[in-house]
Amino acid sequence: MLSRLAGTLVPVFGRLSVTVDADTDFAPGSIIAANHTSLADPVVVVAALRRLGIEPVVMAAAGLWRIPLLGRALTREGHIPVYRRDRRAADALDGAADALARGRIVLIYGEGGLPRRRDVAEAAPEPFRSGLARLVQRTGAPIIPLGQAGARRITSGSRLKQIAGAITAPLRRPALHVHIGASVLKSDEHPFPTARAHEAVTSAWRTAAAHLDEPAARTKSSLDLNQT
Repeated sequence: MLSRLAGTLVPVFGRLSVTVDADTDFAPGSIIAANHTSLADPVVVVAALRRLGIEPVVMAAAGLWRIPLLGRALTREGHIPVYRRDRRAADALDGAADALARGRIVLIYGEGGLPRRRDVAEAAPEPFRSGLARLVQRTGAPIIPLGQAGARRITSGSRLKQIAGAITAPLRRPALHVHIGASVLKSDEHPFPTARAHEAVTSAWRTAAAHLDEPAARTKSSLDLNQT
């Protein structure tokens, strides 16, 4: 349901395009690691993945489960609440490991939160927290790096600016781009080098930003799946 809803809503709020590296492998039991810039980008990412026929299990802030109807839908569809700075935080990794073992693709935000910037500009992903590395070390799952750009053009800044941005987005329909890179295989190193995953996601983000003429370097050529 959430995937279908995202696929319906995103074209109303912006013009989404998607590119994928030619050697990307969406193997069952993979982790998609994405950069997090805006309250809007999870919907953008889910809509992009839906175009590729992928409906991931999403690790998301537990506060979403307190929203009537949405919380029940998230639970019913197997998404995973993340309790930050709470003794239940480890439960999220248990849930993700179980989903990966069942062959599901899990979407995780390595940064673990939103940037505090108030402008709409793009910026490279902030340092990753340890959750992604611990999940890889525990499961051996490959990481698929995903970079998205443009979501801050829908919502960013103060609460008032975010509301105004969401209201005016259907009139502005800003350009949005998602790029998915090639898989980063599990390393034999212990612990898993978080910097490797961060570098791969940053590279994917640079490709996404370049499609929007943001000041970011392009990476290698990709298979274009542009749609509006």
